[in-house]
Amino acid sequence: MYPEQQTVLHSWCKQSEWSAPTIVGGEGAWLHAEDGRRILDMSSLAECSNLGHQHPHVIAAIRRQAEQLCFVNSAWGARPRAQLAEMLLERSGFEGGRVFFTLAGADANENAVKFARQASGQPRGKIITRDRSYHGASYATMALSGDTRTRHQVSPDDFGVIHVPPPYAYRCPFDSRTPQECGERSARCVADLIDERGSEQIAAVMMEPNAGTNGIVAPHSYWPALRTHTLERGVYLIADEVMSGFGRCGEWFAWQRYGEAGRPDLMTLAKGLTGAHVPLGAVVLSSRISQRLEHEMLYTGLTYCGHPLACAAGIAAIEAYEREDLIARSRALGAQLLQRLCGLQAKHPVIGDVRGGDGLFAVVELVRDRSSREPLSSWPEVHPALRRLVKSALDRDVSFAFRGNLILLAPPLVIQEKELQDALSLLDELLVEMKI
Repeated sequence: MYPEQQTVLHSWCKQSEWSAPTIVGGEGAWLHAEDGRRILDMSSLAECSNLGHQHPHVIAAIRRQAEQLCFVNSAWGARPRAQLAEMLLERSGFEGGRVFFTLAGADANENAVKFARQASGQPRGKIITRDRSYHGASYATMALSGDTRTRHQVSPDDFGVIHVPPPYAYRCPFDSRTPQECGERSARCVADLIDERGSEQIAAVMMEPNAGTNGIVAPHSYWPALRTHTLERGVYLIADEVMSGFGRCGEWFAWQRYGEAGRPDLMTLAKGLTGAHVPLGAVVLSSRISQRLEHEMLYTGLTYCGHPLACAAGIAAIEAYEREDLIARSRALGAQLLQRLCGLQAKHPVIGDVRGGDGLFAVVELVRDRSSREPLSSWPEVHPALRRLVKSALDRDVSFAFRGNLILLAPPLVIQEKELQDALSLLDELLVEMKI
């Protein structure tokens, strides 16, 4: 029996079915288990550990800060908080903006919605999000999310949320013929909804620019079109970069691949912000939003927002991304990853689609029949054959993430080329053995 089985309530699982090795350490892309095994992490532990495990520069920064000052709340100033905010504004090009620090991605998204509503003068204004999205598991963020797993727990209407179809090019809800057309029509759907409801009724649109745990990788035509439509209608655009930020999609932030044509009004961060060494989230606000809030009471707060220890970790994480050139490395290794997966697709009929996020993020979608695109399992159910594949991989010391009929590949940006290729070779072997 594992030590936690009888005492800890674990997320996103049935407690009776939870079982996992106890991790006692890590280095680079490897996790060190209590039983002596080394396990290659091909998911960055929920797309968090972009810097790998126990990055020495971040660990040293946490140690130094702990010796100097562990905590002071935001009623007082703290040097690491100010420095990290400045670094984020500089790397995102949000000159004149501000940063509100949170504890994680969910509360970053909740507070981004608060700020957008307050700045728009619509405290109960509607928020447009999309199906097959994930913004968190608090009640408010479950309402924001287009996640069928939690829809029975919360009503989006109660939170002023409206969902639109996703830019899911492989199964385009608009019957588009090309990814570009699917992206354009998905963005146009948002514009049509704003026009139908009236822009004065819509406080903001919140979307994931690229990578997401629901397996949607938006076509390149999507985000710039969405930005154009929201600007034309005077509606704020919130980019949920919790998963896609900090090199995961080959840029500091995924929207940056489109330059100024993709710049949102607000963006939310977490995960890679500290490389998951310490919990920290953030909302980055443009100067436009910041100026509107400058002389108004901000009715929000978190005891630990801008925690000095966490901010010190964030500063060190950004320094590590830059010193090790990990953003460019993600683009280069991501291209290798996608090329290899396309080769596996040509070899294995069970792979219906392969899509990548322009960095170290890729999705493999499994099907029963490639010609009809019949999914291996109905979303979000997991087929037993996929569970067996993932278990077999773990038995051979490689950890793959999966969701529904998808295999999600998001290794740490520090993974070595051979480690990446070895993991993909194992996936190749296991797909040969896979019995549906």
